[in-house]
Amino acid sequence: MPFKLLLNKLLEDIPGAQGAVILDWEGEAVDQVARISEYDMKVIGAHNGIILNQLRDVLAVIGSGALEEVVIRTGENKTLVAPLSQDYMLVLQLGADAIAARAAFKMRRCVEALRDDFDFA
Repeated sequence: MPFKLLLNKLLEDIPGAQGAVILDWEGEAVDQVARISEYDMKVIGAHNGIILNQLRDVLAVIGSGALEEVVIRTGENKTLVAPLSQDYMLVLQLGADAIAARAAFKMRRCVEALRDDFDFA
């Protein structure tokens, strides 16, 4: 299944979802879908990619194991970040009214489908 189909399904399944982007290790968008501006979604993705990499570094130092997902909650939004591999990640942006637990469940299923359908080595 192509990236866009999986990302569109993710947004359709999550009320309040604003966008999803797959990024490479440099923070470049591989593919995305968004209800907000594409530029904003790319910027959100790139900055959260930096956060993901910093968290990975800290976890490696303390020997905590592999990072599975990150949830960032602010007053206005929620952002979920999940690694697809060492070099690729998925970022999901939610509005304030979106339910983060439901979004995390749906995102995990999308991550599994992406990993099954594509080689993110």
